[in-house]
Amino acid sequence: MEGLIGKKIGMTSIFTEAGLNHACTVVEVGPCVVTQKKTIESDGYDALQLGYGERKAKHTSKSLKGHFANANTTPKIKLAEFRGFYADKDLGEELTATDVFAEGEKVAVTGTSKGKGFQGVVKRHGFGGVGQATHGQHNRQRAPGAIGACSYPAKVFKGMKMAGRMGGKKVTTKGLEVLKVFPEKNLLLIKGAIPGHKGSLVIVKK
Repeated sequence: MEGLIGKKIGMTSIFTEAGLNHACTVVEVGPCVVTQKKTIESDGYDALQLGYGERKAKHTSKSLKGHFANANTTPKIKLAEFRGFYADKDLGEELTATDVFAEGEKVAVTGTSKGKGFQGVVKRHGFGGVGQATHGQHNRQRAPGAIGACSYPAKVFKGMKMAGRMGGKKVTTKGLEVLKVFPEKNLLLIKGAIPGHKGSLVIVKK
């Protein structure tokens, strides 16, 4: 899918022509640099590798320094591949927001969700607790309840909704609408929320 690498700036809201107020996320996409072109002959598939953000040379390995030197560009923070598009692009060429996205298009955003640490079942899975905490339910309002079966199978099945680590996973949100494009700053206003904290790197595809 065609897309770009970007950074989540934060959230705001705008009014549409119909007078509706929509919450939206501000994402800075690009400029991204073409760092590698993959072909069926050499790699078995067609793809274009893009780089985003500036990385200090002292924090870059020698192999990556040579990789970026082949593309006549500086070291980048994030690399990602996009298949099936950009066949006419050259190494070192820059792609901006207006080269890929337009207002009204639907996009899918991939990012790493916020890490919540170890959480209980109420926050992690939306359990409702025991209600009014009557009939001897002392300090059991947020408990998960019984999790096992009888003597058979005499075990807890994998995937049971229990307490545990929450967040910090790769998440893709699909069907989001691009409400507005600011070409001078490579900004997209995307309707709704996207995964990740402010400043986190995301991949926007259409």
